[in-house]
Amino acid sequence: MTTTTISPGQIRRGPRPPDGEGSVQVQLDPALKIGTAKVFAIYGKGGIGKSTTSSNLSVAFSKLGKRVLQIGCDPKHDSTFTLTKKMMPTVIDVLETVDFHAEELRVEDFVYPGYNGVMCVEAGGPPAGTGCGGYVVGQTVKLLKEHHLLEETDVVIFDVLGDVVCGGFAAPLQHADRALIVTANDFDSIFAMNRIVQAIGAKAKNYNVRLGGVIANRSDATDQIDKYNERVGLKTMARFPSLDVIRQSRLKKQTLFEMEPSPELKAVQDEYMRLAALLWAGVDPMLCDPMKDRDIFDLLGFD
Repeated sequence: MTTTTISPGQIRRGPRPPDGEGSVQVQLDPALKIGTAKVFAIYGKGGIGKSTTSSNLSVAFSKLGKRVLQIGCDPKHDSTFTLTKKMMPTVIDVLETVDFHAEELRVEDFVYPGYNGVMCVEAGGPPAGTGCGGYVVGQTVKLLKEHHLLEETDVVIFDVLGDVVCGGFAAPLQHADRALIVTANDFDSIFAMNRIVQAIGAKAKNYNVRLGGVIANRSDATDQIDKYNERVGLKTMARFPSLDVIRQSRLKKQTLFEMEPSPELKAVQDEYMRLAALLWAGVDPMLCDPMKDRDIFDLLGFD
C-alpha cells in the first residue's frame, strides 16, 4: 500500500455545495439609500436593553414633533413591543405569505402604528442557520423605499440584535448616519462594545456612518465605562440607572412615557428628551481606536 501526501495547494477545489437548503446570503444594493431622514443604529450586547432604549428614544423624537420609523432587526421581533402593545409580524413573515412577491404587499401589511405616531417595522430574520440578517435588512429598506415611506420620515432608528459577529449584523450601518452603543458598567458589555466599535470603524471606510456615542443603561455607576471611553476616545451621551420602573415598563407593554408619573420616572423621561434633542441637533463623529481583546482584560480585569 502506497501512501501519498497531498499539500493544501494540490487539493482540487470544485464548486462549493449550497450552504443548506433555502439559504439566503446578504447582497445589499450599494445604491439603496434611505434619503433625507436622520438615521441612527442602536447596538449593544444581547439583553442590554437596546429595544427599551430604542422605543423610548423613538417616543422622545416623536414628542419633539418628528415623524419616526423604528425598524427592529432581530428574529425575536420584540423591538416595537411596547410601542404597538403586541408582537407584530415580521417583513420576512409577510413576504412568505406572498411567495416573496413584494409588489403584492400593502403598507399596512408590514408597517404598524405605535404610541404617539411612531411607525413600527419588525424586519425579523431568516430561519436559524439558513441565512444572513443583512438580507432581511436590505429587503426591508427596499420595501420601505418602494412604498415611499422613507420620504415621509424625519428619523429612522434601527434596533439591532446583540454583538456583531458577522457582516449581516452590521448591515444597518450601511444606512445609518450615527451608530449609538448601549452598554452597562460591566466587563461583558464593554467587551461587546469594543467589537461594535471595530465593526463601525470597518463600515466607516465605505459608508457615511460614524460613532455617535455611548448610552449607559442599567448603570448606577459608570467607572468602568468611563475608563474604557477615556482609553479609546468615546463619550457617554446619556445614562439610565438601574430602576425597577424601567423593567416594569416592558411587563406592562408600555413605553416609559406612558407609565404612572413619579419623580424618578420624570428624570428618565427628561434624559430621553435631552438625548433626542441632542441627536436631532447633530453630534460630531467620534474617532475611536478600539482595543485588542486581550488588552480589555488588562484594563478592566481583576487584579
